[in-house]
Formats: sequence, structure tokens, C-alpha cells
Amino acid sequence: MINDFRYSGNIFLWDTETSSLLKSWEVCELPVRSCKFIARRSQFICASADDMRLRLYNYNTMEKVKDMEAHADYIRFVEIHPTLPYILSSSDDMSIKLWNWEQNWDCTSSFEGHAHYVMMCKFNPKDTNTFASASLDRTIKVWGLGAQQPHFSLEGHDRGVNCLDYYPGGDKPYLISGADDKTVKIWDYQTKACIQTLDGHSNNVCSVLFHPQLPVLVSASEDGTVRIWHAMTYRAETTLNYGLERAWSISAAKESNGLAIGYDEGTILIKLGHDAPVASLDTHISHTGKVVWAHNNDIQSASLKGVTSDLADGEKLDLLIKDMGSCEIFPQTVQHNCNGRFLVVCGDGEYIIYTSQALRNKAFGQALDFAWSAVGTGDFAIRESLARIKIFKNFKEHRTIKAPISSSEGLFGGACVALKGPDCVVFFDWNEGAFLCKIDVAPKAPLSVVYWNETQELLLLVCDEQAFILKYDKDKVDAAIAEDSVSPELGVPGAFEPEHEITDCVTKGQWIGDCFIFSNIAGRLNYFVGGNTMTLCHLDQQSTGPLFMLGFLPKEDRVYLMDRSRNVFSYRALLAVLQYQTAVVRHDFEAANTILPAIPESEHSSVARFLEAQGYKDVALQVSKDPDHKFDLALDLGKLDEATKLLDAAPEQDRDTTESTTKWKRLGDLALANCDLDLAERCASNAKDLAGLLLLHTAAGNRAGISALAANAVLQGKFNVAFISFFILGDVEKCFELLLDTNRIPEAALLSRTYLPSQISRAVRLWREDLRQVSDRAAAALADPVEYPNLFPDLDWALKVEEVFKCNRNKVVPATEYLTAKDDLDLDLVSLMKQTHTDNSLGEKSPIRAKFGSTQKHDTDSSVNQVLSCEATDTKTIDHDVHATPPLKCSVDDEANAILQNDFGNDDDDDDW
Repeated sequence: MINDFRYSGNIFLWDTETSSLLKSWEVCELPVRSCKFIARRSQFICASADDMRLRLYNYNTMEKVKDMEAHADYIRFVEIHPTLPYILSSSDDMSIKLWNWEQNWDCTSSFEGHAHYVMMCKFNPKDTNTFASASLDRTIKVWGLGAQQPHFSLEGHDRGVNCLDYYPGGDKPYLISGADDKTVKIWDYQTKACIQTLDGHSNNVCSVLFHPQLPVLVSASEDGTVRIWHAMTYRAETTLNYGLERAWSISAAKESNGLAIGYDEGTILIKLGHDAPVASLDTHISHTGKVVWAHNNDIQSASLKGVTSDLADGEKLDLLIKDMGSCEIFPQTVQHNCNGRFLVVCGDGEYIIYTSQALRNKAFGQALDFAWSAVGTGDFAIRESLARIKIFKNFKEHRTIKAPISSSEGLFGGACVALKGPDCVVFFDWNEGAFLCKIDVAPKAPLSVVYWNETQELLLLVCDEQAFILKYDKDKVDAAIAEDSVSPELGVPGAFEPEHEITDCVTKGQWIGDCFIFSNIAGRLNYFVGGNTMTLCHLDQQSTGPLFMLGFLPKEDRVYLMDRSRNVFSYRALLAVLQYQTAVVRHDFEAANTILPAIPESEHSSVARFLEAQGYKDVALQVSKDPDHKFDLALDLGKLDEATKLLDAAPEQDRDTTESTTKWKRLGDLALANCDLDLAERCASNAKDLAGLLLLHTAAGNRAGISALAANAVLQGKFNVAFISFFILGDVEKCFELLLDTNRIPEAALLSRTYLPSQISRAVRLWREDLRQVSDRAAAALADPVEYPNLFPDLDWALKVEEVFKCNRNKVVPATEYLTAKDDLDLDLVSLMKQTHTDNSLGEKSPIRAKFGSTQKHDTDSSVNQVLSCEATDTKTIDHDVHATPPLKCSVDDEANAILQNDFGNDDDDDDW
């Protein structure tokens, strides 16, 4: 967080990660000149410049904890002691006061000795019992907490001193100051000498600091510029001007490269360099597994062997840190050579090669960039200038290469020397320095941009938003060099061929066989193999901040990462899994089968998913231990029996879940596609897919199945399926009762009017009762055939047809008779029965018999006297009290019975309607 007090009397609290304003409040009506966090008490103290008061706030609640009068004039600055409960305040009253918050904020000491305003005071980080003060009397005074008089004064500025800062490291007794004479001075406070004066600002210097992480000095001036100077050479590196008027204050984050700058018109936060720690891990399979890093100029190391056996992923490692010594240059990169015996430190345009165990100097020189060879112990290359490369063999200069590009930006090693240009990468041979290939890409420029695998067959070029994998044909290159057929313009055609593309932003990575493990900008640890990118884990960066990949140690089966504070974390990645996947990609299935037993069963499912992605689904089915994955594979392979066994083996408690139901439905669909109707029926039953069962039973003509389905549908409340099932069975009475039970009375009335005339009156009575709750008038409009027989013509004929239907609905028409029977669905049975009665009265052949074509000779006279068994025993009383009696009622009944006997009673006649 940043506290921004500006010159307005208000305090603003900002979140530096999101650039959002968290809180703001007014301190007083006069300007606030200084504000500092007290992290140990979750509070910060602010000094109000014009009302001479100190105020203490809790920045979580914005509650004012303390308000006290501190000085007789404006308070310019407050400083917090790093360990003790002390606060220093400096003022225009020419005094400095010491406050103790554990003693109720009493002023325990007052330091007087300046002859003008005291603009700033700072504690010495090497000796926290001393502090320095800057004053407009042109002096810097150094004080002790136990003395009222200064130890000594530093004089050299021509005008008033506005600001100062101590060097944060332990190796130099330096102090920096800025003054109204527009200069910045560096002092040795032990010898009391000014060792350097920095000129360049055109107005008063208001703020200066030593950066705690980088070898730079920073100064801010009223000329609106912020200048950055090299801390070793004191040369001006760059000048920043954001057009926000005068620059008043600067502050650096202790654990990152962030720099906050306060202007008249606002506050900005910038980042100097990169946040990645300067570190290198010896990753070779036969090496020590030692990680080396730089902390300012100090080189430290720790061994990672055996320290991660009991740790969970993402836990901080408890390392035994060894101080190896101090480096003569400020390290910007640290890198092991190919076998881990040597270590190079680069920075400030120089390089120094050390032995990796004892940090003994082996070689040094000047270079813009440095790159190790992939093979020779002492083989390396340096970029001497924008267009010149030097190759060294066994630490001795071997060859100089003039690059075929006008300017270069980086150098990378490996199997070939790679020179990065503005829009290309140029490759050279290590031995002869021959030009091999030019690839037109625009690589990103972090620590490494070219990664070679161990066999020197594959390399990865990292670009802004993607990476390209190329295959290197070493045999073709060696043959071209041996035959002296390398073209100066084209190099060796076909030396590099594109293989794959990674559509991800790679930040750091490492090859393991043909697998490339990398971290990306989104905070995931991924690996790429065979054209597929898979995620190993999501990095926990909420508490640690960004994590930067160090490398993978095969013997530990872990990937190691480091945060900005040089804490090391690890995540598991099994070497056996990576080797197995490499063998599969190379189609070396014999080696893959040999490696598989070494992979723990807990990893078999992830291996199976990789095999599936490679197209080896049958092998994946054998390897996978995940029942869900195995089921999916079995369906993809069409192995119905295997899929059925997996579902049958599911635990009892999981069989009624939605997931299980979905699986049975998927299996049923596949079984139906393969015409396995028995399995499809079983799947539909287990999935409770009543609609599917209805389809299967009706397609197969399974009357018993439909009957069971109807009963089951009623129990499950699937009344639509139950209704259709009853209707297909011809059981219209149950359809009618089902509609009544579900309060679908109007539908029941319409059904009875069409298929069940014997129940019309009952349906109308129930409908009237239900409708009266809404409207008596509407209920009275419903007609009952008992009350209004004239509105129901031919009702007696309809009742007789209903009897015919009930007696013959269980008869089945064979499928072979479909072509002749299908037209019977359109018969108007009431009209036919009336016509038959008329024809019989006239002695003509019955149209029904003519339609169906009886197979036996029937005597018309005897037919009239025949009745069906159901007619003979028919004692059913119909609900209707009134019948519209047609003429010759006896003849009608007899004729209907004859029709039933002649057309439906013949066992040899399979026609039905």
C-alpha cells in the first residue's frame, strides 16, 4: 500500500496491486507534509505541516488514536525506528524530537544544533542508535540517541540541504544528500568525506534514496525530473519526466523493484528492471541440486537434495543457506554451465566465471551478453558489441563472428549460438562459427528465450504471446559444414523445421526429454508434450506474490520456484510420468511399457488422459484407474460390455445419483445405435427413462412391457407416459380415470365423448362441480346427455360400438396384415353399424362383412340370431337414464350381435379395427 498525503490536508491510501484508492480522509485544513506507516502496530503516523501537531491513525478503521502538539513550527518529516518504539520528528523550529509510543507518546529527547529549518532525519540501518539530519543551514549532522549534541557535521553543499538517505547494505558507510544547489552528494560518514557529486538537475533536489534492491541511486527535483544513477560508477542511467510538475518525494519497496514518485499533480508507481530473483539451479540429473542466488552483491547457495520429501505442494522450503562470498559486480544474471562445475555472474557490462563450489574466480571480461555451450565445460560465447560475437573453447578465445545483422539485442547458448536481433534470431555453429539459419520472429527478452532439450534435437523459441518448437537436424548441419556447402546468405536449408506451437505466454521453462515444463503469466505450472499442453498445478501466489521457476530436479521429482524474497517453493512432477510420455511421443512403446510399472497408480489416470489425447484410447482404457474416465473411453471405443461392467460395479450409494442416471442414458443411446435392444431396455430402466422405454416397447410390440411401464409411470408421477401407455393398450377406462385423478376433468369429458360414451354423464357432472367454483353460468352451459338427449344424436349406436370395442380390444393384428388393416383406422363405425342395420332389413350384404371379407360362408338369417358371449352375459347398466331409441330396437341389437359374431368372432379371421 501507498499513503499519499499531497499538499491538501488529506490522506489517500492506495492499493499498489490494483491501483485503486482504498481510503481517504481529511486530517486538517492545513497541508500535510509527512506520513509514515508503523507496520508493527497496524497504524501509521502523520505530521501536519502547518498546525504543528502529530496525529496517529489506525489505517484499518481510520480512527484517530492520538493527537498531540509536537513542535513550535511546521513539522517537516517523521521517521520510524526499525526496531524500537521510537519516532523522530523534525521541524522548522530547528529541533528534532524523539517520541516513545510505549510511554504514552512522551517526548523523551530533543536534539538542537541546527541553525535553520530541519528538513529531514533518517536512522542509520547499520547502527540504529544513530541518525542523520538535513537542514537548510547547508549541513548534515549525525546524532546519537543518547546524546543531545551531534557527533559531527558534513559540510559541502552551497545551499540548504533538503533530503538524505543511508546506504542500505552493510559493505559501504555511505550517505546521500540532495540540496537547493541542484546537486546530489555521496558521503562517507566514517571519513566524513564527500566522495562524489552528481550534477544534472536544473532546480532544487527534493528527495534522494539508495534503492534497496538495485545498484542505483534515485533523485527527484523541482525541475519535474527523476534521475537514476548507477550506484557503482555514478553515471547517469536515465531521466524520467512524466509532466506532473514538481517532483517532491520518492520511495522504494523493500521486497520488489517498485518505485513511487510524488508530484504536484499526483503519485505514480513504476517498476525498475524485473522482479525475478537473480538465481540459478543446477538441474543436471547427476549434479548436486544446488541453487545459487544473488542478494545485492552477495552470493548465497543452498542444497535442495532431500528437503522436500515430506512437504506438500506449495510449501516454503526450510533451507540451510550458505554465504559463498561477495561479487565484484552487481549481479544481474547468474547461470550454471552445462555440467554445473562453473557459474557465471553477469552485470554492468561485465562477466565473471566462478567455480560453483567455492566461488573461485576462473575467468572474467567485458560483454553485453553471455551464453554457455550445451557440451563443453569451458565453452561459452559473449556478445562483445552490437554486431560482434566471440566464442571461447575451454576458457580460451576460439573464434570471432561478425553477425549478418546491423544490431543485436541478446545472446543465447545451447546446441548452437543464437543471436537475437530486432525481428529475428540468427544461429551459428559453435566449432566453425558458420552461419546456419535466420528465423524471422520477434522473441521476448527475459532471462532466456531459447531452450534446448538434452538431446539437442528440439528447441523452443519464446515470443510475446506464444512459443514455437523447432526440430534441429544436426546431421544435416554437420554434413554441410564437412562438405563446405554452407551458404553465406541462406545457411543450411532445412537445419530447423517447425514442429509445434504453444499458444501460451511462457515465463520460464525447462526440457525433460521431449516434455517442456514451464510456468506461464497466469500463474500455472504447465507442461507441453506431443502437441498438447497440460496443467500440473495452479501456483499459490496469493500469499507469496509472483513465483519464478528455477527448474526441475529429476532425483527429487519436483519443480522448484522462487519468489521475490528468495524463498523457495516446490511442486511435485514425477520423472517417470514425463519419461513415459516422452517414449509415447517418440513411438517407443517398448520403453513406455517398461516405464509404466514405475508410475504410481495415483498417476495412472493422468497418464491415461495423455494417451487419450495422443489417440491411444484402447491403451488408455487399460491404464486408467478413474471409473468415470474408463466409462467415457469404453463408450468412445464402442465396448458396451466393458461400460456395462463399470456401471454395475458402481457403489450402491452412487446408483441413484444424477451422474449414474446420465451414464445409463448415454450407454442406452449407444446400445440402441448398435441395435442391442435388450441392453437399451435395461439402460432405460436403470436411468428411469420412461420415454425411452415407451419407444422401445412400442417398437417391439411388447404389450406386457407397456403394461408394466404404465403402472410404473403412475407410481413415478409421469402421467403423460402412463396415459399414452394405457391408450396404446386400449384401456380407455384407465385413461379416463387417470385424467380424473389428476384433475384434468375437461380432458376426461372430451375423452369420454370420443372413446367412452358410457362415462359422459359422469364426466359432465364432475366438470360442473369443478367449474362452479369459477362460474355458475359456465357450469350450467355444460350439457348432460341425460338432460339433453337431442344434443347427442346416435348415442345408443355409440354405446353399442363401445361394447364392440371392449369385447375385441385384446385381439392383435399381425404386422403382416398392416397393408390391409391400416385403412380400417379411418372407419366410421357408427355409420357402418347404422348402414348394416338398414341393409339387413333390405336383405343386402353387410358392408362391414364386405369390408373385412369373411373366410366362411355365413347365413344372414342365422347371423341375426347369433350373439357374442359378452353380449349373452351383458348385464352392464349404462349410466344414461334416457336412450334415444331408434326404430326396431330388437333388430338393431340382434344385427349388432351378428356383426360382432361374423366379423370379429371368427378365429380364422385376423382382421381387426
